[in-house]
Amino acid sequence: MGTSPGAAPPAAGLQLVPALLGLVRFQHTVFALPFAFAGAFLARLSVPPASRLFWILVAMVGARSLAMALNRLVDARIDALNPRTASREIPAGRLTPGQVVAFSALSLVILLVAVSQLPPLTWVLWPIPVAAFLLYPYTKRFTWGCHLVLGLTIGLAPLGGWIAVTGDIAVAPVLLGLAVAAWIAGFDVIYALLDIDFDRGHGVYSAPARFGQRGALRIARALHVAAVALLVAAGLAAGAGALYLLGVGVVGAILVYEHLIARPDDQASLQAAFGGANMMVSIAFLVGVLAEVTLS
Repeated sequence: MGTSPGAAPPAAGLQLVPALLGLVRFQHTVFALPFAFAGAFLARLSVPPASRLFWILVAMVGARSLAMALNRLVDARIDALNPRTASREIPAGRLTPGQVVAFSALSLVILLVAVSQLPPLTWVLWPIPVAAFLLYPYTKRFTWGCHLVLGLTIGLAPLGGWIAVTGDIAVAPVLLGLAVAAWIAGFDVIYALLDIDFDRGHGVYSAPARFGQRGALRIARALHVAAVALLVAAGLAAGAGALYLLGVGVVGAILVYEHLIARPDDQASLQAAFGGANMMVSIAFLVGVLAEVTLS
């Protein structure tokens, strides 16, 4: 796998901790974790026991760490060629592929330990997200629909949270998962605008590379409109009320703001839309769900 010229020696000992946190971008866990908890809260329209929430948290940390590690492993050669990503841990030499493989194995163990403490259906279904984690990076080699695959992969989080509480599947968490999928896919299309020239030059598939800047933004807007509609449908299916819908309204307003600030020719605005705005989306939604289940 590619490594940038003049790369630093691989991290060792305590230096591994910041390197691994950088690898998985631990701060971006905020994108999926609130929706996993939201799925758990909506399952019974109440706050589950602390022990159940703890194991959901552990499962999410293990799952996301595994997903990011696999993504970085598969994309290491592409990352090394792209000036924007050449400083990532593997191409920069701060982590070796072997270290990341070992970290992936540890993350899988953490996920499986957590799943073993949850209802039996979670144990039956755990191979599905793991397979999705491995599939997603390869989709960038052959389809601009890779954004949708990423969305559907992360959209498993609220479905998993629901199953972790009820032990079964229902319409509401499926709708919530699809809403998360549309939201994630939409902002990933916006984020891909950062690499439109590189993707076109190196055969990497993305919506911006296929449809151009304006076409990609139209796709992102359509996905985010669908996301809000699906959030409303999920809440109605779960029996949620006004406070939940108020939270969805806030989410919609944030998404409008995201599209107002995202300018294809301005990397700073794209980074702001990807990072700050989308973190506010997941937090605002979780606050609305918590208000619904605790104050209604």
